[in-house]
Amino acid sequence: MEFNLAQVHEAIAEAIPDRECIVFRDRRLTWRDVTERTRRLANVLAGAGLGARPEGRKGLQGHESHEDHLAIYCYNGNEYLESMLGAFKARVGPINVNYRYVTEELQYLLDNCKAKAIVYHSQFAPTLAEVLPDLPGLTLLLQVEDDSGNDLLPGAQWYEDALADASPDRPACADSWSPDDLYILYTGGTTGMPKGVLWRQHDIFMSVMGGAVAGTPHESLEAIVETAKAGAMRVMPAAPFMHGAGHWIAFLAMNGGNTVVIQSEVRRLDPKDVLSIVEREKISFLQIVGDAFARPILDEMETGAYDLSSLFIILSGGAALNSTLKERFLKVVPQAMILDGMGSSEGGGQMTQIVTAGTEVTTGTFTPAPGTCIVSEDLTHLLQPGSPDIGWVAKKGNVPLGYFGDPEKSAKTFPVIDGVRYSVPGDRGRQREDGVVEMMGRDSVTINSGGEKIFAEEVEAALGHHPDVYDAVVCGRPSEQWGQEVVAIVQLRDDLHPSGDIEKSLLEESAKHIARYKLPKTFVFVDAVVRSPAGKADYRWAKEIANSRQ
Repeated sequence: MEFNLAQVHEAIAEAIPDRECIVFRDRRLTWRDVTERTRRLANVLAGAGLGARPEGRKGLQGHESHEDHLAIYCYNGNEYLESMLGAFKARVGPINVNYRYVTEELQYLLDNCKAKAIVYHSQFAPTLAEVLPDLPGLTLLLQVEDDSGNDLLPGAQWYEDALADASPDRPACADSWSPDDLYILYTGGTTGMPKGVLWRQHDIFMSVMGGAVAGTPHESLEAIVETAKAGAMRVMPAAPFMHGAGHWIAFLAMNGGNTVVIQSEVRRLDPKDVLSIVEREKISFLQIVGDAFARPILDEMETGAYDLSSLFIILSGGAALNSTLKERFLKVVPQAMILDGMGSSEGGGQMTQIVTAGTEVTTGTFTPAPGTCIVSEDLTHLLQPGSPDIGWVAKKGNVPLGYFGDPEKSAKTFPVIDGVRYSVPGDRGRQREDGVVEMMGRDSVTINSGGEKIFAEEVEAALGHHPDVYDAVVCGRPSEQWGQEVVAIVQLRDDLHPSGDIEKSLLEESAKHIARYKLPKTFVFVDAVVRSPAGKADYRWAKEIANSRQ
């Protein structure tokens, strides 16, 4: 059986109407509340003429959409998840918008995704107003009130007013909800122009949103509901919902009948806010993104000011977690499992590593999820476990349809090998004979130095073992001697200053973890490493810094 996300949410809500579904600040929304609010939003969208083609995806190629699109230009909050669910219930494709975009980037994205409607926080109204004249197709504007004090844009409606005026009944299109309806995830902004990844809802559900338990797919809607009835976790996705890592965990939680708790400070990572809510709400599952989230949260945890006894899962998704930081987590929350999850917008969930107190802690080694494999560099065949060759980390089975509006990139990223369609997002790795995958890093940030390929992420991980490193990002820059040389841009702990002794110590520590030819040729020390709100390194910024400090 295949599933639709709107159908799943409605079925679970019918079984557990009075359980809390979303908690945000002073709002405690039950499953009944969220169902009514998302139905109202679906009817707002339908009333504005948005929806899907009656014939669905019949006759369309993988890069084509059969639905109208709703852009979501918001901070984390109940409105974000409601907008996604309301869109699904209206058979409209929700689009995640990076709220850090400047005017030119915002206009590009909204034009590229062909958005007909947008939900946005008042904070972003001035930027949106600048691009609206060039987006005549964007006709429905729903503005979420916040503390910015910005007025309602001309022609817009307040989000809450629009919901209050709409019907709470199931939308008329509910009988045509389909597994083929779309989940759309825009990716990009640090290494290239944004691209919209088109997923069938059934495929994303099976990949990362709870469609399987311990690798075994649910066989029926009834089985999903029975699992949800037992859902007792309180889950905090600390990453921004505008990136997949954040809202994947939110939907994973909801599709298991659990409660999603959202931090109060949504404009930046505030460890005190996060941990205060962990203590107050008895959070059992905390999601972070790599070292950039882990370090400040760990520093605050280690003050001993919080009761963290409820925590039994800490998941890092979207960026690998350094083994030194995993060990620190296990000291402060020894009852917890530390999950390192690797995935991508184009591949969904691909690999995991689980460590608990007393087990071996490593960086960059993962157990592959069903369908994850390694394909050869020329994309002609699979590499068998034990092969010494480095290839592309790939996924088969539940994979996306393609990139919206881009058949060429779709064919390149989703190749057919021996009659099987794969997703090849661009990560390098190899698979050991025991099945464990060793991740090398993203090909787009690979450094070619002296005839050797060096992956930025492995050098970053090596630097991260040093106790004086608060954050680090690595890139290549032109070199007459090496072609490219490895440059490490390092943020030290607050009480330290750059010196020759520190550089020597950094090299000595890194040499314990990587070959000497991979060691940085140059260090650049900065007050703060620039990352996205989701904790991902900004490699364009890193290259600019590296090239300007020669």
